[in-house]
Amino acid sequence: MELPGCNLDALRATFPDWSFFRSDAGVLYATRRGAPLRYAEIAAGLEQTVSADDFVTLVALLQRQQVRR
Repeated sequence: MELPGCNLDALRATFPDWSFFRSDAGVLYATRRGAPLRYAEIAAGLEQTVSADDFVTLVALLQRQQVRR
């Protein structure tokens, strides 16, 4: 599925540890693949799932998660 204003293949290649989907309301979601986060990781600011109303914000959230990792 191609989202307006974004290339999902490029997004998946850039963030391979995440799965992407869009809700019926148009909200974009990314959720981590693999094992759930541990409490210490969550306390450090990592999130299992992030959401945004637009592609640019979603990418910024994912980049922030990479820095916190």
